[in-house]
Amino acid sequence: MQLIRGKRVMASKDTFFVHESSFVDEGAVVGSGTKIWHFSHVQSSARIGENCVLGQNVNIGLGVVVGDRCKIQNNVSLYEGVIIEDEVFCGPSCVFTNDFMPRAQSEREGGWIITPTFVRKGASIGANATIVCGNTLGEYCLIGSGSVVTHDVPPHALMVGVPARQVGWVCTCGAKLDKEMSCSACGKRYRLENEGLLLL
Repeated sequence: MQLIRGKRVMASKDTFFVHESSFVDEGAVVGSGTKIWHFSHVQSSARIGENCVLGQNVNIGLGVVVGDRCKIQNNVSLYEGVIIEDEVFCGPSCVFTNDFMPRAQSEREGGWIITPTFVRKGASIGANATIVCGNTLGEYCLIGSGSVVTHDVPPHALMVGVPARQVGWVCTCGAKLDKEMSCSACGKRYRLENEGLLLL
């Protein structure tokens, strides 16, 4: 246990960093090596993995899960229902929703209805992109800046536009694959099969 600004938080080791302007609520779990920068808030029951970086003005909501080695850039809010696996990049000011019919004063039975969103390992989300709740972003996909994701995204898919549509495939390194499904940046080669991309 480590005392942060008057709140006790759980840590795997007492080696994570929280800027003095930020808050980590009681009951949150923060992994070792993680850095939480200016004006950020990690809410109770949130779990953040090891060696993550949370930029300025980041909000991690109730029950949100963030894997290891993730980068959450400035002005990102991860709301209840968002699950992020390892090595995910969330660009500045990207947006997640968590209710299909939000109201400040809901007349629905049960009120706010959380719809989960899953971001799989290695996915990258560009600046100002919007991820509509209820969708899964596949491993190593790349969501272009300003795009609006309204449906599931296949692994390695390159998505752009409003609504986002697939315009190609990307390597695990992030570079766009050519017509032969090869990466000019790192040399990896893939084959397209029914299940998606297969690394050769």
